[in-house]
Amino acid sequence: MIRCSGPLSLWSDFAVKFRVSRSAQPIKGEIRVPSDKSLSHRSVMFAAMAEGVSRITGVLNSEDVHSTMAAVRALGAEVRVLSEDQSGLTVEVVGWGARGPVPVASVIDCGNSGTTARLICGIIAPWPISVTLSGDESLSRRPMRRVTDPLTMMGAIFQATQDRLPMVVTGGTLKPIEYATPVSSAQVKSAVLLAGLNAKGKTVVIEPAPSRDHTERMLESFGVRVGRDPEKLRAWVEGPVLLRASDLSVPADPSSAAFIVAAALVVPGSKVVIHDVCLNPTRIGFLRVLERMGADIEVNVEDGLQGGEPVGSIVAQFTSRLNPTVVTAEEVPALVDEIPVLALIAATAAGTTRFEGVGELRVKESDRLQAIYDGMVALGVNARASESTLEVDGISDLPGHRAGFASASLDSLGDHRLAMVWAVAGLAAAEHIEIDRFEAVSVSYPGFADDMASLGAW
Repeated sequence: MIRCSGPLSLWSDFAVKFRVSRSAQPIKGEIRVPSDKSLSHRSVMFAAMAEGVSRITGVLNSEDVHSTMAAVRALGAEVRVLSEDQSGLTVEVVGWGARGPVPVASVIDCGNSGTTARLICGIIAPWPISVTLSGDESLSRRPMRRVTDPLTMMGAIFQATQDRLPMVVTGGTLKPIEYATPVSSAQVKSAVLLAGLNAKGKTVVIEPAPSRDHTERMLESFGVRVGRDPEKLRAWVEGPVLLRASDLSVPADPSSAAFIVAAALVVPGSKVVIHDVCLNPTRIGFLRVLERMGADIEVNVEDGLQGGEPVGSIVAQFTSRLNPTVVTAEEVPALVDEIPVLALIAATAAGTTRFEGVGELRVKESDRLQAIYDGMVALGVNARASESTLEVDGISDLPGHRAGFASASLDSLGDHRLAMVWAVAGLAAAEHIEIDRFEAVSVSYPGFADDMASLGAW
């Protein structure tokens, strides 16, 4: 076990215990957080499906995205990393186009990436090949049936134990369907639409609430017309259609930006500016909640779109008093990954904040809902959790007062978002927080500790 009290520049295979002490100074500066993980996955996958050569800049250099690159390489795409700069990787992809993916003799390891596993199912489904997908221990516990059910209705065949990885996917001729998803999930919607690209006719997905629309936006950049009826929560494609190669630039990840925003809000005197952030309305629900709570936040949207996505900057400053709020189930799809951050900030508010319809957190990289509750209790915060709700009582004497969160040792459970949110909690602790398995941040934000250090957090 490595014990670290400062920034880590390189991650290894060792388990890391990271210690964060209460911040003695404001967090200040301007930064670009890593590129968006969801967009990085999709840009590589869609380029692999396309006819021709695509060039993508700003691809996130993280474990999850490397799982996607390895998967599409195995399926026959050529993926070359040309260079790397502060915005990420520049990647050239030669797609398989009309010839389709090739049979794979070996197992495709999706690592910890649910996006890789679920979207690859949709990509393979229309082609006459069999592929075995596997994942790490965490991913192998996550449900796949929500994706395999509609794809089975279309004609794909799946063999697995209890609908979990490892799983054999056998594709073939598909029929288009109209499918109402039982939960709002961008991964389910994307898998069905991607399969529908090679099914003859109109494939429609209907959701109970809006989910991320990155797939719909980015497919347009690859020459695919995607029908959308936002009022009826419907999206559709007409197949068969061939993607055309495209050059794209991936903006920064709002989910990663959320941790920097949280740090600024809880450390007195802080002010940060985060540049080049994806400001897709289906991704920034957490900013709308924070504004409702009275947080000192400014969002500046730039002219034009980047890969179909609105982009701009976020300015966040320490806010001495935050109001409690109710986060409704309808809001959750646009902020599901930011609930750990919002729960931590709710612990600094003057009252009780309630999160409704958050049962989806129980099937993330960990049982994230239980982990948030356990962490709140360890930090000295009164909290209550049910199967799908969470309530957090704010502590009145947090930053700007004599005390802070209780000192604690918290386990990330190998969950990157928990690792980062507990590090932010340490900045507002009475003394310090120790985080076990901090190396999990490499899944989405390998440079998190270094970036926080550059802003003066530790």
